[in-house]
Amino acid sequence: MFLDQKNPDSWAKALREAGFRATTCPVDDDLSALDDYMKAASDYDILISEVGAWSNPISRDERTRREAIAYCIQRLELAERIGAQACVNIAGSRGKQWDGPDPDNFSDDTFDLIVETTREIIDAVKPERTVFALEMMPWVFPDSADTYLALHKAIDRQGFGVHFDPVNIISSPRAYYNNGAIIRDFFTKLGPHIRNCHAKDILLGGKLTVHLDEVVPGRGLLDYRTFLAELNKLHPDTTLIIEHLSTNEQYLEAAQYIRRTAKDIGIEL
Repeated sequence: MFLDQKNPDSWAKALREAGFRATTCPVDDDLSALDDYMKAASDYDILISEVGAWSNPISRDERTRREAIAYCIQRLELAERIGAQACVNIAGSRGKQWDGPDPDNFSDDTFDLIVETTREIIDAVKPERTVFALEMMPWVFPDSADTYLALHKAIDRQGFGVHFDPVNIISSPRAYYNNGAIIRDFFTKLGPHIRNCHAKDILLGGKLTVHLDEVVPGRGLLDYRTFLAELNKLHPDTTLIIEHLSTNEQYLEAAQYIRRTAKDIGIEL
């Protein structure tokens, strides 16, 4: 929720009044108010579910890479302190854009680098209450259920978990129209390891070549009936976080659509 005057009480109260019971971490570098936010979250029954660690720990620039790894360790320590469901980052990129494409992003060497880097981050913290997880992207590992499963096996750490954002791997018209099957396949292969998810939507345009745009949930074609039905089979604290919207009205529109869809298939949120 966007607030004119944000403090622990106003933040937690606004979330609760909007019907949200989980959220991302409300503080970044300044942790002086963290305990107050944690108390307010507890008072209003809000789960601080996700700590972002958005950075590029596989950068070709070694200084950027080391700084990103240090930042991921710091954020994973914060997630452990909070008891968040997950500390989430993308794998990064070998290119100049930290979250963009590069010809080497799908090489065997990059796969191995992601494994090595993720192990280094987890081993520095040894989390017991949270996990470090990678958000899928269309142009770097993990980019599918199979590559996520391969990474999970290769990393081989108790502190590595799974984050699921289906929109990020819908990168073709075939996948767009078949996204329900893609979602089911992901839950079949990785369901027990999923700690939190992102809620977005995607809309295919008719202009060449292929244009896929992220939109407010309910305005696209993501199969939310399948998404919610599969998510409902997991632990009750597995969270679904609506993201990337610009106004409180858009967040409420998205929430209403998701709640309505859940109700239609007999799920209480």
